Amino acid sequence: MNCFSPDLFAGKVILITGAAGGVGSATANLLSSLGAAIAVTDANGDALLQLAEPLAAHPISADLRLVQECDRIVESTLKRFGRIDGLVNCAGVWVEGASQDATEEDWMRCMDVNLKGSFFMCSRAIPALKVSRGSIVNVSSDAGVVGNQGAAIYCASKGGVSVMSKALALELAPFGVRVNALCPADIMTPMLRGQAQRYGGDDPQAYYKGLLAHYPQGGAARFIEPLEVAQYIAFLMSPAGAAVTGANVMLDFGVTAGY
Repeated sequence: MNCFSPDLFAGKVILITGAAGGVGSATANLLSSLGAAIAVTDANGDALLQLAEPLAAHPISADLRLVQECDRIVESTLKRFGRIDGLVNCAGVWVEGASQDATEEDWMRCMDVNLKGSFFMCSRAIPALKVSRGSIVNVSSDAGVVGNQGAAIYCASKGGVSVMSKALALELAPFGVRVNALCPADIMTPMLRGQAQRYGGDDPQAYYKGLLAHYPQGGAARFIEPLEVAQYIAFLMSPAGAAVTGANVMLDFGVTAGY
């Protein structure tokens, strides 16, 4: 259900990273339907083009692990549209396993995409966002607020995103720029399905059940849908969210509420 005005973001330009993924594509589709001009970036160039064409979005295939690519993404967006009103950092990767078995490659891949890429996208977009008095939403995780057993590297990366967002919010508040971290629990996306296939052994369904066992809803527990995340992103970027900055907004069915 779309509860927003169809012209909510008319005249606004919003840049979305990780746009070919589940949350990124849902966000691009929703914000486009609400009148925004959309720039989308992802490492998966083919999927990016499939997303961009029906939305008349500006596609930028890029690798966020490289700072010069973050520069190029922002420059390309400004060249195409002349402004940036919002940045949504959806790009992310998952790593899990016993910490004693972790490799440097595991650490670098997760940190480079989840934390480094998010920071430098924010960094490079700041001058344009100061002009537009815009907004940043960084998609963090419940694992960026509390620890997840067997996911120390991922928690470190998303914990960085959560606290980084608070620091940026304080830094940019005098310029009218808001920064928030949205912290969802498990989302039914290709990333989650990939987790289940990679880490669930011969029984991905048991992997899903293990995740849902932590939810307080018991037998009624379910995973979040990408559109639900996109709707919260739209709210945080809208005038209705004007008082919200520096927040870690939980979207987790109460997983992090307590014991």
